[in-house]
Order: sequence, then structure tokens, then C-alpha cells
Amino acid sequence: HVSLVESGGGSVQTGGSLRLSCAVSTDTYRSVSMAWFRQGPWNERVGIAGRDSDGSTNYDDSVKGRFTISLDKAANTLYLQMNNLKPDDSGMYMCAARDGIIAMLRSDEYKYWGHGTQVTVSL
Repeated sequence: HVSLVESGGGSVQTGGSLRLSCAVSTDTYRSVSMAWFRQGPWNERVGIAGRDSDGSTNYDDSVKGRFTISLDKAANTLYLQMNNLKPDDSGMYMCAARDGIIAMLRSDEYKYWGHGTQVTVSL
């Protein structure tokens, strides 16, 4: 079982930065992969960034070069550093975990979810 609690959202202007945190409770990271999703106004969940159990990462094309996903195992925290934010980045950001070594950016692959933290980017 994995429990997840997000924090760090807020309101920023275009070009600003935020760092989201996800407190992770799990017995082992060895076979768990994790990701960040953005939930839109119609509750659709878009995969933004994923981290495989071996540390490999992958990103949606819309955030490549601007966002970075990382895991601090000592702190039991998954991060999403977001730079050069744009209005289209606005939404509810949710961290997710799955029992599997590959972090797919498909929401139906994930069993464990946090409740989310809101990000709003204004012009």
C-alpha cells in the first residue's frame, strides 16, 4: 500500500516557478513507479512527468525542458519543479504511484493517488 499527500501549489504569474511536493508512505521504492498528473476542469487527468523505479524519467512534450520530477528517498518525498510556467499549466496536480517499474503517463495504470494541489498561472 502507498499513501500520497501533495503540497506546494499556489498562484503565480506567467514565467514564474513552483515546486510541488508529494509526501510518500511506502514499504519499498524498489518496484514502485510514480508520476505527476494534471487534472483539468472536466476531470481529465493528463500525465505530466513520470519516474521509473530505477530513477529514469519521462515527460509530456508540453513540459520538457521546464519541469523536473525527482524523488528524495531519505525524505520520502516526490517533487515536481516547475519553471517558466504558462497559463496552460494551470490545474489540479496529483501525484500517483503504481506497482510496476515503468512510470507510464496513463492515469488508468495507477492505483494510488493523492488528493491534489491547485496550481494557477495568470498572464
